[in-house]
Amino acid sequence: MEVWDKVNVKNEDFFQSLHSRYGCVACHGGTPDVTLKDEAHEGLVHDPSAGQACATCHVEIAETHENSLHKDQEGYLTVLRARSDEAHWDQLMVGYEIHCTSCHATCGQCHVSRPAFLEGGLSSGHQFKETPLMNISCTGCHGSRIQDEYKGKNEGVKGDVHWIKYGLPCFDCHTGAEMHGMNGDRNHRYDGPQEPGCTDPDCHEGIGGPKDEQAQHDETHLTLMSCETCHAQPYKNCYNCHVQKDEHGVPYFKTDESELAVKIGFNPRQSPERPWEYVVLRHVPVARDTFSYYGENLLPNFDALPTWVYATPHNTAAKTPQNASCNACHGNAEFFLTADDVRPDELEANKDVIVTEMQY
Repeated sequence: MEVWDKVNVKNEDFFQSLHSRYGCVACHGGTPDVTLKDEAHEGLVHDPSAGQACATCHVEIAETHENSLHKDQEGYLTVLRARSDEAHWDQLMVGYEIHCTSCHATCGQCHVSRPAFLEGGLSSGHQFKETPLMNISCTGCHGSRIQDEYKGKNEGVKGDVHWIKYGLPCFDCHTGAEMHGMNGDRNHRYDGPQEPGCTDPDCHEGIGGPKDEQAQHDETHLTLMSCETCHAQPYKNCYNCHVQKDEHGVPYFKTDESELAVKIGFNPRQSPERPWEYVVLRHVPVARDTFSYYGENLLPNFDALPTWVYATPHNTAAKTPQNASCNACHGNAEFFLTADDVRPDELEANKDVIVTEMQY
């Protein structure tokens, strides 16, 4: 997007909208009643929603959004606290602030402009979108993994049945209440009730019921394993992320090549809301020395959490290789996370999720 086009208020619908009635200065500040650009832009606020501009009218949403995972990124911080300690925290946060906060989202970055991760720019000529644009706001940030899975962009893997058959956009499952943090405080995206859940009203309510003709939807399978265990297709697993700066001081990161695979293991987040013994696990790219550019041993408690983590891949299908038959899964090590799948340096971290031969 050209620089001038990022700020071009070109959508006529905006000038007929409620938000346009307040004028530019009400939200963006600056100096009114002058004709020179530099004078007009003195005190300009590029993203008013990063402050409290939206809270003037949208009081409840703005209040809960302050503690939403989109806003405060508490999910990242929760796992970093577990892997680090107080002595290394300040050094770790230097690297975190430089490399890991671009995913933080303000109201405007969903409803008015492209996310900062995409270098900003008005998404629809300053028109306010009550429902964000999926292909800009949602997949602009959640692209390389979720979009590629959901839309079938990974080579040899079909898109999610909810997309290729029904065309469901993100917000049909992920509601505004979830995005705005209105369903209670969360320290991690898998805290609390499932949002969304497969058996939510108007979804798959009849699973395991008297009219369900699928033999494998019996009490044993539904109690022992998550839906994705049978219905996930190969998904992306990432490895060995390292962050640093180049010789010009420009931050960057690099990872090893990702791999597509389905790996079933023991549930590391077992709870009343996620009671299953078996779930699919995704490898996250954190390494012991991910932040070593900013100091030595900044993750001294690296083994406190697994690197193969609870996952809900966005590429479900009714028929998958692991549910093709009973023997396709039972006794087939290909689909289970065994010690052979885990890097030697990560065996201790993953000891509680690895499945042994006697257990599958």
